[in-house]
Parts: sequence; C-alpha cells; structure tokens
Amino acid sequence: MTETILAPDSAADDLAAARRVLAAEAEGLAILAAGLGDSFSRALDLMTVTGGGRVIVSGMGKSGHIARKISATLASTGTPSLYVHPAEASHGDLGMITAHDAVLALSNSGETPELTDVVNYSRRYAIPLVAMTGRADSALAQAADQALILPEVGEACPMGLAPTTSTTMMLALGDALAVALLERKHFSPADFQVFHPGGQLGRRLLKVSDLMHGGDQLPLVPADLPMGEALLVMTNKSFGVVGVLDDQGRLSGIITDGDLRRHLEPRLLQRLAREVMTVGPKTTRPNALAAEALRVMNARAITSLFVVGADKRPVGILHLHDCLRAGIA
Repeated sequence: MTETILAPDSAADDLAAARRVLAAEAEGLAILAAGLGDSFSRALDLMTVTGGGRVIVSGMGKSGHIARKISATLASTGTPSLYVHPAEASHGDLGMITAHDAVLALSNSGETPELTDVVNYSRRYAIPLVAMTGRADSALAQAADQALILPEVGEACPMGLAPTTSTTMMLALGDALAVALLERKHFSPADFQVFHPGGQLGRRLLKVSDLMHGGDQLPLVPADLPMGEALLVMTNKSFGVVGVLDDQGRLSGIITDGDLRRHLEPRLLQRLAREVMTVGPKTTRPNALAAEALRVMNARAITSLFVVGADKRPVGILHLHDCLRAGIA
C-alpha cells in the first residue's frame, strides 16, 4: 500500500478548511451564549422532574444523535433521562413516556414530521415539553411549553446544507442544561461516582471507606501495653504499623518500623507503647477521596494511614497497596 503525500498547498487548504469550520462553530456558540435569557431558566424549571420522573429526549436524524448524547449527559449528572426515537414512538414506544416525565424535543427546522406523535402525546397528557429549535415560528416551538431558540447562524458546511454549526449549538446547549440542573441539585463528586463506577473516572472518585480495612484487621494497642506484645500485634496484622489508643479509645500515636529503629536497645521489648510511639500521626477521613489519601502518603513517604471518625477514634486503615490495586495513581 503506497502512502499518499499531499502537496504543500493541499495540506494548507485542509488546515484552512478545518480552521474555517472551527471558527464558524465557535462564533455560533458565542452568539448562543450571549443570547441566553429567561427562557433557559424556565426550561430548567420544566425539566426538574420529581416523583420518579425522567427527562425524555427525542430527535430525528442528526438531531437524534445529539439527543442521545444529551440524554446520556443528563443521566450521568443526576437527572434521570431516556432517549426515545420519534419514529419508534409512533409504534408503541410512546408508552415509555409517563405523566411524571418531561420531554425535550430537538429539531433545527421545528417541522420534523416524525416528532408529531411525541408532541401530541405530551399535549394530550399535560407532560411538560421543551423544544430546542432554530425557528421560533415553527410548529414545534409553538406547541412547546418553552422553546429554546438557536440563533440564526450559517452552517459551517460550505454549501450551508449539512448540519454542523446547528448541531454543535444543540450539543452545547444540552450540556448547559445538564450542568445547570446538576448545580441546582448540588450534585457532588460522591454522587457522580455512583453513576461512574467503572474506568479511570470511577477510580479517581473512590472514597477511603471503599478501600480501607476495618474491624478485627485494625492493628491497635493500648498505650500501656509492653512493646513485646505490641510487636506481636504489629506483625500479625501485616500493615507494618500499629496504632496506639488513649484511655478514651482515640488514636494518640503510631508505631512504625522507623520508631523501632530509633528506639533499638536491649530493653525495647519491656518499654510501653506510649514511650515508643510517634505522637499525633497523620490520619484521613472515611469520606475523603482515596486519591487524596494517596497524595498524603506519597508526600510523607509513608505506606499506611489510619482512618478516624469525628470523635478521633480509628475506624479503619488504608495501605498504599490498596490504592495501587484499585488503579489509583
């Protein structure tokens, strides 16, 4: 297979075309952002579903592809959502739309015939309908409870025919709706992790409580325990450390291999744990991100962190290897 080598002017033409498209679409997004008004907030009000409702997103052709992505973004950011194909809706899938839902319908022209049954169904059962369209006088915009009108901007396609700038604006406006709803609901990173347990994103959002060891696995000793017995606990629990508790069961210190080396002497085994421990060890919280705990361990060149509750009592221990096994780096 021979490689095609482009002439310098051909490569330059390609770059010029690419930059022209990106500039046209960027201009469209800037105009869209500048023109947003109260209609955006009213659309959010309609899309704030309750009682088990979802945002049903629908569109045909290129708008349908954008609708699928908007629905996926909504669902992953705390707004339950479902894509319904408008043509399939006319053949039974209207049953997927309930009275608790809201509908977001996409059509640049606002005259997509396949959306007719979805629109009529929403009107018949008083289901909130938000339209995303390029024409305020279109049938879709007129039927909707709230229309989000895209600005009149030419397509990036040199013939002005292929949906390019218009679909980019739809996609961005869908992202804006999803993020605004996320902020209304105070959607947190912990909530986000529930919907993204897989992949690198899910690993980054794991909490300390998801990885820590607890219960009988905790290497803990009272402060007045002789070091001979404390070393047995340290060895049996296999974390390379032992936590030292005060009279109230709070973590007052920690004994590590380094502490043993610093106190190496013939009488070490007869000394008490509180005489050997390092006071005020670094700890973490159960609801802290595991990535945050890993940064602390790396910064302090340690391999374990005790996990304490609000009362300073230890509830777990996290080892460096737990983070590495979970793919957190």
